[in-house]
Amino acid sequence: MDIIKFIASTVKDNTNAADATGASSKAQTAVDELAKNTGASSNLNDGVKWIINGIITVVGVVAVIMIILGGINYATSQGDAAKVKKGKDTILYGIIGLVIVILAFAIVNFVLGALK
Repeated sequence: MDIIKFIASTVKDNTNAADATGASSKAQTAVDELAKNTGASSNLNDGVKWIINGIITVVGVVAVIMIILGGINYATSQGDAAKVKKGKDTILYGIIGLVIVILAFAIVNFVLGALK
């Protein structure tokens, strides 16, 4: 008789454990669904990628603006050697900055893509 009670209580405990696991799975599914519906990222990797890509985008825009300003300086130099050099240097440094930004973008996306 004691053996039957032991088996019955063991089966009951295992059933409760399975219910708890199912509830945990349902809760995780609900959190994932909420994150998907609100556009929030449930993954830290995606958040870091979003922030770094945003910073890289801003720096890229600044590099393009510097190239444009260097072009304006070069075009308005009127033959003045110092202004011509300043314009050329600004364009050169802007291009170097843009190349660095493109390489950083590629490296960040490669590394974070490999971590998934």
